[in-house]
Amino acid sequence: MTSQTFPYAERSSSNSSSRVHPRFWWAPFAAATYREVGFVLGSLPLAVLGFTFVVTFFSLGLGLVVTALGLPVLALLTSGSRGFAALERYRAETLLATEVAAPAPVVPSRPGFWGSVTARLADKAGWKAALYQVLMLPWSILSFTLTVTFLVTGWVVALYPAYHWVFARYTDWPGYRVYDFTTDAGVHHEYYISSARDIAGVSLLGLVLVFLTPVLIRGLTNISRIAVKGLCGSR
Repeated sequence: MTSQTFPYAERSSSNSSSRVHPRFWWAPFAAATYREVGFVLGSLPLAVLGFTFVVTFFSLGLGLVVTALGLPVLALLTSGSRGFAALERYRAETLLATEVAAPAPVVPSRPGFWGSVTARLADKAGWKAALYQVLMLPWSILSFTLTVTFLVTGWVVALYPAYHWVFARYTDWPGYRVYDFTTDAGVHHEYYISSARDIAGVSLLGLVLVFLTPVLIRGLTNISRIAVKGLCGSR
């Protein structure tokens, strides 16, 4: 697909496959944008689950490390973290169009139960995946908050002309009330979005947010792409 193809622009990725991103003017309506939104929204509950898993097993493993039970618990931590990492690689591929190579499987150097435990304790990929779960919780909270705020605010404000009539029909407001207060000196101040100029201005502001939101989401998910490649992949 060439860069002239309507309405997308092509950009190559670092792993030799190509990622197709919508152009700026088409991005608010493109499926690729809402797949990225889906990634961000789904990241928060998964981050909470992953963070809880890692902190619980790490604390339990350290608490039991003076006994023989602590090491298998920590081995379960790295194994489970690999499972979460596999899910993140799948989500990155399906929702962010980013392929991430899986790390090499764990190969015990000696047979038996303890051979498997020690191999998983020495598994760098497993510990990196556990670190990913810890780091991504605050990032997922921030990404979720910004995405929902900008996405909802942009469309609600942009579409204000479509529901402006509701205020006059069902309330005693001539339009959306921005403020209404009386000072200590008894001076009353009020402002309603009711004139054609105000309505058009508000809608224009909303459209600006609508078109800037995909740029914001792309920036947020680019950080997530880097994190998945660096901590959940074979790097």
